Amino acid sequence: MSSLAKSAGVIGLATLSSRVLGLVRDSVQARFFGASVMDAFVLATRIPTLLRDLFAEGAMSAAFVPTFTRYLTTSGKAAAWRLGSQVVNGLLAITATLVVIGIVFADPITRFFAADNFREIDLAAYLTQINMPFLLLVAIAAAYMGMLNALKRFFIPALSPAMYNVVFIVCAITLGPLCVRLGLPAITALAIGMLLGGVAQIVVQWPALRREGYRHQWVLDPRDKGLHEVLVLMGPGTIGIAAAQINLFVNTVLATGTDGGASALSYAFRLMYLPIGIIGVSVATAALPDLARQAAAHAHGDMRRTISSSLRMMFMLSVPATVGLMVLGRPIIELVLESGKFDALATSNTLQALLFYAPGILGYSVVKIASPSFYALRDARTPVIVSVVTIGLNLALNLALHNAMGFKGLALGTSIAATINAGVLLVLLSRRIGGVDTPRLIVSFVKIAIATALMGLAGWACAGWARTWWPGSGALAQIGRVFVPMGLAVAVLAAAAAQLRIDEFGQALRRLRSRGTKPVA
Repeated sequence: MSSLAKSAGVIGLATLSSRVLGLVRDSVQARFFGASVMDAFVLATRIPTLLRDLFAEGAMSAAFVPTFTRYLTTSGKAAAWRLGSQVVNGLLAITATLVVIGIVFADPITRFFAADNFREIDLAAYLTQINMPFLLLVAIAAAYMGMLNALKRFFIPALSPAMYNVVFIVCAITLGPLCVRLGLPAITALAIGMLLGGVAQIVVQWPALRREGYRHQWVLDPRDKGLHEVLVLMGPGTIGIAAAQINLFVNTVLATGTDGGASALSYAFRLMYLPIGIIGVSVATAALPDLARQAAAHAHGDMRRTISSSLRMMFMLSVPATVGLMVLGRPIIELVLESGKFDALATSNTLQALLFYAPGILGYSVVKIASPSFYALRDARTPVIVSVVTIGLNLALNLALHNAMGFKGLALGTSIAATINAGVLLVLLSRRIGGVDTPRLIVSFVKIAIATALMGLAGWACAGWARTWWPGSGALAQIGRVFVPMGLAVAVLAAAAAQLRIDEFGQALRRLRSRGTKPVA
């Protein structure tokens, strides 16, 4: 557990900086562009994001890291570098083609993704054309990240999204007036920031990869066994992600039917994904190289221990994060987003979406470790079948709940589906490797749930008092309404964890106390 906690802590530190900067980025967007215009930018990012998930990050990462890790273990770095170069070249060929298609057909594609009454469709099409090359940039960055993670170099690749956010924020603040003077919509600054941020993600990782010995080779052999294995594993994963994108497409169409609905869901999802990125992704990224090596050696006992410790660490961090976001959602949104063109109505809409998104944090986090475990076992079919089935359920739930609850129903349906996906994957993974230490997981979860309930009550009561103590919209009042209740809630959680002897809380606390700035070798 200590090794996993150490690696997860390093990744979490870098990811935390990225997520905090992401909140700053969202605050800048909300302040300068408001909800209606931001709907156009959200829609314009859907196409490159969809294709990124298909070909750059999601399925490719899950298929590439275990294969690259096995090559490192069994064949050495030279063979692994050749495989990495071929994956990069293949991604470049595919994504460059898709970028050209996206630019040429931006208008009809964008209209396909929007509701009939969406008012900013022309602006969204224009922004889509600018955003499309981001797909190519993020494909390279994702491949570099996979290679560094397989080498157990976690800090730099986890930090690269922070560099994206820094560049994006600078562009959003400085380039808007310049775009207006050039006769362009001010929001063009966000699209430029997106592209330059993609470049920054590559640049920050390249020196670390080069120090490890990577030299890019312009080779692409479809007959190569390693490349073939990556493609075979990617196939089912791509189908699963494609099914998810169908669901996202339906959500986008439904949300754009409500003014500000798409941006409210987008902001709420980012707030919800903050703990997922820091907790779920960090723990899963740290565990995946070990799981790949253990699976290659058929060491299922070691896999069980790694998965169990990973899940318990996720429980300790995800469950309190869920309750914390639900209890302190309004003051957090007011502090981070409510200013300028982001008004009280936008805050209310975002809060409503967040309240229904938050229960999905644990499910999303568990999937981050359960699904890659199957890929490490060279089984892409099982998680994909489960994903497709739960996405179908998600689609049905969203259509039904949207009719009853509006855009809030889309968030609730997504949370329910994520939880079911996690539960089914855990059951099937347990059968595959002979268990996941279920009794210990249950005991840990119950203890954590009790401690979290006490934390939530304390935070809720203090949040009510804080609104009375610090009324108004001043910055100091907003900060007090967030951090005083948060501090009390964490203190109550720590006291309850100590009384209940929750080992995972001690592990997490020691990682937070440690400096955690040195990359794990």
